[in-house]
Amino acid sequence: MHRVPSEPETRFALGELAAQLGAELIGDPAQTVSRIASLDTADASAISFLSNPRYLPALANSKAGCVIVSPTHRDTAALRGAALIAADPYLCFARLTQLWVARGRAAIAPQVHPSAVVHAGAHLAPGAAVGALSVIEDGAVIGEGTVIGAQCFIGAGASVGAHTRLSAQVVFGARCHIGARGIVHSGVVIGADGFGFAPHEGRWEKIEQLGGVRIGDDVEIGANTCIDRGALEDTVIEDGVKLDNLVQIAHNVHIGAHSALAGTAAVSGSTRIGAHCTMAGGAGVVGHVTLADHVHLGARSVATHSIHKPGLYTGLFPIDDNASWEKNAATLRQLHRLRERIRALEKNNETKSS
Repeated sequence: MHRVPSEPETRFALGELAAQLGAELIGDPAQTVSRIASLDTADASAISFLSNPRYLPALANSKAGCVIVSPTHRDTAALRGAALIAADPYLCFARLTQLWVARGRAAIAPQVHPSAVVHAGAHLAPGAAVGALSVIEDGAVIGEGTVIGAQCFIGAGASVGAHTRLSAQVVFGARCHIGARGIVHSGVVIGADGFGFAPHEGRWEKIEQLGGVRIGDDVEIGANTCIDRGALEDTVIEDGVKLDNLVQIAHNVHIGAHSALAGTAAVSGSTRIGAHCTMAGGAGVVGHVTLADHVHLGARSVATHSIHKPGLYTGLFPIDDNASWEKNAATLRQLHRLRERIRALEKNNETKSS
């Protein structure tokens, strides 16, 4: 099958990469690379990297035109050809991808598509771009260099900071705000009503959600993630937070700076998560609890109470064959009764010995 390149070819000289990435170059500065690849799929036109020593055997056999390695693997890399030596190869790789995208991405002209509906009371910076069929309501503020993708909705009084990019079909509710350099992927809904209801005579009475959402700078939000508006005060996402796809953030949650939540993580209402925390895939936090800074939850773990000490916490019952799992589960149901029996036996022994 004929392969059509998705983007124009991007090409860098190794000397240019070394200068921009702050890495030491072993090899010819004029040598060029035109793609990034893994060690085992790279050819002479590609640059690759080694960050995990587990893949060291693949380094010697790689056909990559250049590899990014740590000083520890400098000699091994030099034996096979050109190399960039970086203190943190994975960080160097991350910044390399940014350079690649910055050069290869087609510039988006600052214009409003004729099919977009922009209220006369909205304020768009001259350098903003608004895609086809988007709607921007009264009082919304769109910053310089901001890109609003096709079919997005920006509610009344909302603001989108400078150089933030909203992919197609993002819903950004009224009185919600995001800072500079954000990335919001398709299907995200920011500012839907929180799940608030008062029970009354067997029915649920809706509690109107009167707050908004405040999101800081350099935040990335994955596809189909939902961040609910606050009931009274705002839901807050601080600077540098990264949310994966399909993450649920309930009303009045506060997430500290540079925390990261993986796919299908869920945070219940009025929970406060500290800075530099992580939640692995499917992890959750119940409502009205606090996680201290640098708390990390393992996959599918659920924090049912506040955690005030930094560290890694896991509450996952290990997988097993079904017959064994049923036996262990049956035993777990008896733990409370067994504990009471042991306490009674200990008390009886203490009485006898005295």
